[in-house]
This record gives sequence, structure tokens and C-alpha cells, in this order.
Amino acid sequence: MPTYGHHASVTLFGAVNVLDGKVVVQQASACNTGSFLEFVQRILQTYQGKYVLLVLDNARIHHAKQVQEFLRKNEEQIMFFFLPPYSPHLNPIERLWKWLKESGIANRFHKDLHAIEQSVNSFLEYIDNHCEEVLQRLGCAA
Repeated sequence: MPTYGHHASVTLFGAVNVLDGKVVVQQASACNTGSFLEFVQRILQTYQGKYVLLVLDNARIHHAKQVQEFLRKNEEQIMFFFLPPYSPHLNPIERLWKWLKESGIANRFHKDLHAIEQSVNSFLEYIDNHCEEVLQRLGCAA
């Protein structure tokens, strides 16, 4: 089994619309408050003119002072709904991440970060064109 002896990873922020299966994903250089706020702003741009209810786990970055200030300034556009601790089974995006890992990451050799990114991008392109399958996989289809 080939190996390079180091662990490379890609940081992604994502949200799935459980009504239509559309997914908003953004790659980040780090999982921090600034990157999270950039992602939330992207969601607001994507759903401009609509009210957004964003379901989140209880990661520290979701509760940071900057995030709270952002929410106060944008309360007419967005609200956060926090899931109970240790309940990834309740968060639809976690099922999407599991699907990504099963279909393109786990049990595969990626020689470098670029190869991982290509695999992730291939998956994201697929789900962008298969919204109904996304809903079915997440248990949200009628």
C-alpha cells in the first residue's frame, strides 16, 4: 500500500437546503471564525432576499463574539438553530460528509492535497447535478 507518511486534509464548510437538495460548500484554509463568517456571507448571497435558518452543531466558532455580532446585524436575514451536543445524526450535512468520504476519500490513496481536492470537487460537481439523489440520501425526499 503506497503511503507518504503524512496526513493531508481539506477543510470544508457546507450547508444543504433540505427543500430542494442544493448544496453550498466553501473550501477554507482553516476552520476558524473568519472562515465560518465568510461561508455564512456566501449563504446569504446565495439566498439573497430569503430568510435563512441555518442548522448547526455546537462548535466553538459558531458561538464566537464576532459571529454573535454578525447575527445581531443580520437578524432580518438569518437565524441559527443549534442542535444538542453530540448529535451529528440530526444534522443533514453530516450525512453528506459521510457520503463524500465513502465515495471519494476513504480507502483511496491520494498522493497529495491536490488529489484530495480533485476528488472532493468531483463529488461536489456530481451532487450539484443530482439534487433529488441528495435529498434521498439525506432522508429528506418525499
